[in-house]
Amino acid sequence: MAPTPISRREFLQRAAALSTALALHRSELFASESPATAPLDLFNYGDVTITSPLHQGQLGNTHEVLMGLNEDSLMKPFRAMSGLPAPGDDLGGWYMYKPDYDYRKDSAGLCPGGTFGQWVSALSRDHAITGDAATREKVLRLNLLYAQSVASGFFEKNRFPAYCYDKLVCGLIDAHQFAHDPDAFEILQHTTDLAVSNLPPHAVDREQSWRPGKENDISYNWDESYTLPENLFLAYQRGAGERYKQLAIRFLDDSTYFDPLAVGVNVFPGKHAYSYVNALNSAMQADLTLGSEKHLRAARNAFEMLVTTQSFATGGWGPDETLREPGTGALAATLVDQHKSFETPCGAYAHFKLTRSLLRVTRDARYGDSMERVMFNTVLGAKPLKSDGTAFYYSDYSFKGQKGYSNHHWPCCSGTLPQVAADYRISASFHDEQDLYVNLYLPCVVRWTRGRSRVELAQTSAYPYDTDVRIHITCSHPEEFTVHLRIPAWTNNPALAVNGKRQSVTLTPGTFAAVRRPWRSGDVIDLDLPMTLHLEPIDPQHPDIVALMYGPMVLFQNTAATPAVTRAQLLATKGTAPHQWQVETVAGPIALLPFTEISDQAYTTYVHAT
Repeated sequence: MAPTPISRREFLQRAAALSTALALHRSELFASESPATAPLDLFNYGDVTITSPLHQGQLGNTHEVLMGLNEDSLMKPFRAMSGLPAPGDDLGGWYMYKPDYDYRKDSAGLCPGGTFGQWVSALSRDHAITGDAATREKVLRLNLLYAQSVASGFFEKNRFPAYCYDKLVCGLIDAHQFAHDPDAFEILQHTTDLAVSNLPPHAVDREQSWRPGKENDISYNWDESYTLPENLFLAYQRGAGERYKQLAIRFLDDSTYFDPLAVGVNVFPGKHAYSYVNALNSAMQADLTLGSEKHLRAARNAFEMLVTTQSFATGGWGPDETLREPGTGALAATLVDQHKSFETPCGAYAHFKLTRSLLRVTRDARYGDSMERVMFNTVLGAKPLKSDGTAFYYSDYSFKGQKGYSNHHWPCCSGTLPQVAADYRISASFHDEQDLYVNLYLPCVVRWTRGRSRVELAQTSAYPYDTDVRIHITCSHPEEFTVHLRIPAWTNNPALAVNGKRQSVTLTPGTFAAVRRPWRSGDVIDLDLPMTLHLEPIDPQHPDIVALMYGPMVLFQNTAATPAVTRAQLLATKGTAPHQWQVETVAGPIALLPFTEISDQAYTTYVHAT
């Protein structure tokens, strides 16, 4: 969807603010420099086994749908747009090629072949998780078919050549890394040769036209060349060649985005929400690849702006896919009649990547808090992907909310949901050469080779419905190292015990607690993270419009009417059953549920509380 336009006056005001900020000495604005320590390492997909039914159910659902996709249907847009015979049925929806597509009246045909690379990426990650041979065979077969089916016409006839190229790069580098496709880099080179002449000379903001002869069709302005560097930097990191680093640098959106963000100028208002938040992952990869402190500052500043000026209590952001003007009460205004509150699978995917990279680089636990909030309150409660392309797209935070499917088939969120489902495990824990960091509390087993010892940490917990987290440790040899445990900023009076003995370690909310000792098989960590009910206002301009939270979870009121309720009544809410709460109001009791427990019933996220 097109972003909200800004007036010439607003543009000039922002330009003046940017000029002033750029003139200031950087050391006066930012005390902290780039972290001196190396980034934390990710665990491999196969190193983490998740046993949570919700997480595993989402992985199983998306994997089954992708494995069942007809391969001629997947190739059809590539073949048709490349002038080749294209047998088989159209997949339909956004994925199909429709030569006479008109954004004003059509849904089908918006982005032909757009999710193919994401699906190859997800299947490659799935193979890395399970080692399933059939999944790898599907990846290799799809890549070979794609290489035989694509020609320059695919990019020439595509409204979004940069967007589609970005997804194809992601799929091919993941196929190389996780499915061990020996031909993936050669296919990537071929793809790049075909695509590069159809890309702009540099990053072009979504608001601008750059395609000759297409100035009168606004849908051609929805391409996202400013998101390209993330996967191009990753291609370079994984060995695809210098070409990809240089392409990544070429498409860094510095002058209109990263430069102002790096000096604290908020350029979010009016921008397309998902793609510009996703572009922050390009800034993080610029830091990780080039050591660019400017791009790290841009990402850190932008994230702070995102959570303090753009976010709902759920952690979601971008109502109607547009970032809003801070300090205007714009978020509250969307609660009246805006049902497209957060582009959930895509937004969560971008958010997870960003918080994961920021946490790895800074070791700041607050990024884990944000990731946890988005996970439990948004994407983990997404409705399942269907085999006909019916997909969950938006979360609805209006006063008359409903959890439902999109009217579009095979939209962008059908590509990111399978990637999110695979990625929960690489967000759970991190490590460096010496120590381990536990980030997400969910039932899982993490396997880590440290020195001469093989270490396993097995979490068992009903968190966030239970405040207790238990971690069983197994070591092939005794090893001394530090386990860092995220202490969420929302908890009060946390407690930590090892083998039943209370530990005298610092447990500061919003940080990692460090427990160092010689670890042996049979050691048990018990962590208690007390949760309390608290109210979170929609924005400073509307302190009486609040969401009720329990620990990291929003409790959604299960009602089609806007209830009359007081703050005291909300804070007296009681648990009545597993995963269910109840608030007593003058009109009677109202049930409250977390997002993962809502199916098709009406709900409200925020209420006016007196």
